Amino acid sequence: MEVAIWDTYVVRKNGLTMHFDIVVPATTKNKEDIYTFGKEYLQSKSEEGQLLSSRECRFCHIEQASDEMIERIQQKGYYIIEMQNC
Repeated sequence: MEVAIWDTYVVRKNGLTMHFDIVVPATTKNKEDIYTFGKEYLQSKSEEGQLLSSRECRFCHIEQASDEMIERIQQKGYYIIEMQNC
C-alpha cells in the first residue's frame, strides 16, 4: 500500500512544539480529513484545541507502508509517527 506522509508541527499547550507525521492512504486527498486525523491524535494527547491547519501540516512524500501502518490505517483510517515532544 502506498501512503502519503504529512509532516506536522503543532505548538503544545506548554509551548513546546510537537513534531509528528500523519500517514494516510495515498488516495486520501481531502486536507480537511487529514487535519481531522491530526486533531484526533492531539485529543488523545490532551492537546485538543491546538491549531492544526495547512500552516502546521503539509504533504511531504509518498512511500510504501509497513505492516504496522497498514493495520492501523485499516482500523482508524490513519497512522501517526511520533517524532518530537509527543
